[in-house]
Amino acid sequence: MAKKVIIAEKPSVAKEFAKALKINAVNKNGYMESSDYIVTWCVGHLVTMSYPEKYDEKMKYWNLSTLPFIPKEFKYEVIDNVKKQFDIVSNILNREDVDLIYVCTDSGREGEYIYRLVDEMAGSPKKEKRRVWIDSQTEEAILNGIKEAKLLDEYNSLSDAAYLRAKEDYLIGINFSRLLSLLYAKRLAKTMGEERAVISIGRVMTCVLGLIVNRENEIRNFKKVNFYKIQGDFFKSEENVFKGDFKVTNTSSVYDSIKLYNDTGFKEKQDAQDFIEYLSKNKIGKIENITKKKSKENPPLLFNLAEVQNECTKNFKISPDETLQIIQNLYEKKLVTYPRTDARVLSSAVAKVISKNLNGLAKMKINDEIDKIIDKMVKEKYSIKLEKTKYVDDSKITDHYAIIPTGQGKENIDKLTSLEKEVYFLIVKRFLAIFYPPAIYNRISITIDISGEKFFTNAKVCEELGYLEIYKNDKKVEKEDTEEKDNKDDDQILTNSDILANLRKNDVINIKGFNIKTGETTPPKRYSSGSMILAMENAGKLIEDEELREQIKGSGIGTSATRAEIIKKLEKIDYIATNKKTQILTPTKRGESVYEIVSNTMPDLLNPELTASWEKGLTMVAQKEISADEFMKKLEEYIRNKVVKFKKSRNQYLYGY
Repeated sequence: MAKKVIIAEKPSVAKEFAKALKINAVNKNGYMESSDYIVTWCVGHLVTMSYPEKYDEKMKYWNLSTLPFIPKEFKYEVIDNVKKQFDIVSNILNREDVDLIYVCTDSGREGEYIYRLVDEMAGSPKKEKRRVWIDSQTEEAILNGIKEAKLLDEYNSLSDAAYLRAKEDYLIGINFSRLLSLLYAKRLAKTMGEERAVISIGRVMTCVLGLIVNRENEIRNFKKVNFYKIQGDFFKSEENVFKGDFKVTNTSSVYDSIKLYNDTGFKEKQDAQDFIEYLSKNKIGKIENITKKKSKENPPLLFNLAEVQNECTKNFKISPDETLQIIQNLYEKKLVTYPRTDARVLSSAVAKVISKNLNGLAKMKINDEIDKIIDKMVKEKYSIKLEKTKYVDDSKITDHYAIIPTGQGKENIDKLTSLEKEVYFLIVKRFLAIFYPPAIYNRISITIDISGEKFFTNAKVCEELGYLEIYKNDKKVEKEDTEEKDNKDDDQILTNSDILANLRKNDVINIKGFNIKTGETTPPKRYSSGSMILAMENAGKLIEDEELREQIKGSGIGTSATRAEIIKKLEKIDYIATNKKTQILTPTKRGESVYEIVSNTMPDLLNPELTASWEKGLTMVAQKEISADEFMKKLEEYIRNKVVKFKKSRNQYLYGY
């Protein structure tokens, strides 16, 4: 009787498939088998690209004459320490009694690559192969994934992109690491006081190093500038004093004055003092304008991996890599959906059945806080129809929708560590927030005229908490949100807002006095590991060329699956350091030395523009907008031209030809 094979990325996932399919299997060495199924697994990557010396023995020795190194056919080999499991998998795939293979590795580019390499090294068995693509590991999702599994060939363009990504990293790393090491490693070794050194170059890694060093240089070169603002104290009745800030308008006596630092302050304190003396001749002012309006603040979009990594860095001071490991664990315990996603919205199909997730959460009785949030939704009859909201958009989803709780896996909650629970609750709250109404603010803006000089005051009062009620007990999140809103809106959230509410246009008000407030410019903040993940995701925004920025919109540096690993690798090779308490990133002496070498020789490797455009190209291959051959041709040309040009300029310098 013919058997079906289930091949997953790791043993724990394979067991979940066996459980969901109710396969009564016998445990064997590296697989499980029943009368109908064989369930087996990889352990991450089983196959890797071969080192250059496997192509030619002389490539074992680093020499300029061997560059550029661009093989016509790429070689692969089984990784030594997992050869036993590869042999087990290979034998299973080639068994005569197997007629159908379900590919159940992670539903993404890297998961596709893991299986395709195994399939290739196993001799591409002539079996029917179907791809299981799921967003969570719940029983329902697994069963539906098996039922809806498409022929593996339908994912060939994704496979092409996966192979190309690996080839690109391989070729750039080998060619440019060897090239720069051969020419500049002695300089680096001397700087570091070492006998020898190697310069490591990576397509994404070098660009990220550039962002961190550039930010550090901005901070070092920053020169603080003080400027002097003027604030007035005003009242209609003496017990009700409120403040207003001076701002230059075209009616001001100092309009366009060279004494101004900006439209809110003076360069010199004495000039500010002189202006106060000028203003002090007036004893009254007039309310020239007053506006009152309500504003809504909608719940934020759902979490993708980058957003939740940044949030966890801010709130829990953990690295993006640790966050990914935690959410991967939550995923494998059926508690949340697939973590390696760039989308912050849901698909229309998921939105139609979102009540399953909500009902599941309600039945789980997670804790008192979450239960109260859900109870209020039910009591207030908040709508759960999301289809026409900003939280649903099929056009913004590539492989997977946003990370949300599944409403399942209750049996695993008690197995979580306290930190894992915190991260899980963070995801649950962000999900529940989208069903809550917006926060409602009353905003009051007042303009005071004093003989043509204008003072302004703003107040923002929260009338209805709306979705913010979910976070009212969450001090860390509340503090972060408040700081961001204060900086963004520059509003005074005043306890004496009633004072402003009682003022009317054309009211005459008394002037109590003026004072000087010293302002100062501040340097840019260093990246934290979390904010770097966001910077990598939004690399397009770092590009100055507007046309190119629009062209690569949606492409970042690296992918959601690889960004945390890039930061980890930079730390491992001593190019950057991470403060474990704050997660702040700084370049090391070695990292800055390598940056200087790259900046003077191959500066485009430091440019987000290049890295993001390559990533855009890979996306276009996956979406069948360009062919794999077209991408590969451009890659080979880039590397060949770079190396040849570099060697030629060196020869001209050394030998005159």
